[in-house]
Amino acid sequence: MDEVTLRALSLLEEAQAGGAAQALAVADSALRERTGEIGDGPAAMHFARVVALTRLGDLHAAIAAADLMLAAADRERSVGWRSCALSMRATRRLRLGDQDIAEHDIESILRDLVSAETALLAEEPDPVIAGNAHTGIAIGYAQLRLYELAAPQFQAAYEAACRAAYPDNGNRAMWLCNLAELHLMWALELYQVGQVAEAEKHTTAAEEYALRAAAEASGPKADVWRLSASLYAACSRADRQDPAGAAADIPRHIALLRACGLEEHQHELLLCRPFQAVALSRSGRPDEALRVIEDAVASLSPDTDWLISAALHRTHAVLLAANGSRDAAPGLTYGDALAELLWRQRHRWLHAAVTMQSYDILRWQHERAERAAQTDPLTGVANRRGLDNFLHSLAAPGVTADPVAVLIVDIDRFKHINDSLGHATGDDVLRAVALILTTSVRKGDFVARLGGDEFVAILPGADAAAARQVAQRAVDAVAGMTPWRARLSVGVASGLAYSLGETLAHADRAMYAAKRAGGNRTSCSQTAA
Repeated sequence: MDEVTLRALSLLEEAQAGGAAQALAVADSALRERTGEIGDGPAAMHFARVVALTRLGDLHAAIAAADLMLAAADRERSVGWRSCALSMRATRRLRLGDQDIAEHDIESILRDLVSAETALLAEEPDPVIAGNAHTGIAIGYAQLRLYELAAPQFQAAYEAACRAAYPDNGNRAMWLCNLAELHLMWALELYQVGQVAEAEKHTTAAEEYALRAAAEASGPKADVWRLSASLYAACSRADRQDPAGAAADIPRHIALLRACGLEEHQHELLLCRPFQAVALSRSGRPDEALRVIEDAVASLSPDTDWLISAALHRTHAVLLAANGSRDAAPGLTYGDALAELLWRQRHRWLHAAVTMQSYDILRWQHERAERAAQTDPLTGVANRRGLDNFLHSLAAPGVTADPVAVLIVDIDRFKHINDSLGHATGDDVLRAVALILTTSVRKGDFVARLGGDEFVAILPGADAAAARQVAQRAVDAVAGMTPWRARLSVGVASGLAYSLGETLAHADRAMYAAKRAGGNRTSCSQTAA
């Protein structure tokens, strides 16, 4: 992980711990370091800025910041940061829509979440960025109650944390706890629509994840994650094999978590109250069950998750009805009808998301196949087909009068490298030369392997002088490679886009002139424009 990412993640933690204003100021300053413009800064710092603005309650600004982060990620060609930007924009839009129905746009939210998921098909190499990316998608799907889509993302985040390069910061236990919580939420909604057997499958899954989280807890918050995991494990037993044990364990773990003084755990404490009430009722303690649920209902605030609020009210009505209250029946009937409607709505959203996923995967596979058909498998640069397509685009209407420079590149004595050091070493040299060429050219330039030990670089908008500077950088960089002692001969020519064939021929002749002069040099075509 690079220093910028480490610094950004430190700011992220500061923002989440109550220092959002200070984190925002530092992020803004860091983003302006390069050019003075916030938009030109690195994606990692935009990530911290989005979180800080969200913590400060400015959702419109956070969405605009996510747009800037998306542009930065695309500049950096980072699939991980691109995914994070998309999922963060989606979850901020979702929260904004909850506050103002005029801002509600479920299609855009689903589009961003699916696009964030598709971005990761290319695989993010940094496990920390990958973990954050999968978590962002999971949170978005979970907030939409699309549990089937959220669970694989939390699992992928956990797997990223298991990689050797990932720091031991406790995130493995966190993501296992997230999976346990997700399955408990899933079970609560299934109970509300009368699917009891299916709900019990998810409480069973929740217990498995919770026990794993308790066993794998590590890092500075290990005790907190262990307590959370133990609480979720106790909740998962309330409707199954051990209601009496759950009735005793749930309040004990809640008290221990409260003693930690962590405000962010209020959500999970309320989530556990319906399970505690059910455990008490199934243990033959209906009066205690009713008191627990009435206290929980009384503690609800306007920003409590609506599903938890609905589960508490429904559990309250069920317990009242079990105690013979006639007043509970109408409310229970209405609540069950509303739960069924919301369950159907969830399935419509799920169907829309899955349809978008299928389309995106097919499109990505098609684009990957097309890229593969135009890419040299050994070096990763374009092949002749890719070169032909690029040259065709340069000859498109509107660009034919533009100048274009061409570099023809040949590796000196490459046969000797193959014969003396072996073909595997020869392949390593070809890959190294391709990398040097792609880093030597300018943004927007094009590099291809013509075959064997010969490459070409196309520099739109460049004259011969600019092209020769690029060529010399490549010659010097290859000459400095160890231990192979490879050298380049580079021919340079410049002309207009409509006469590219002629310019390529000039560059090719200049390359052979460089070889005849002893190699390890550039040569400019005397007829170049």
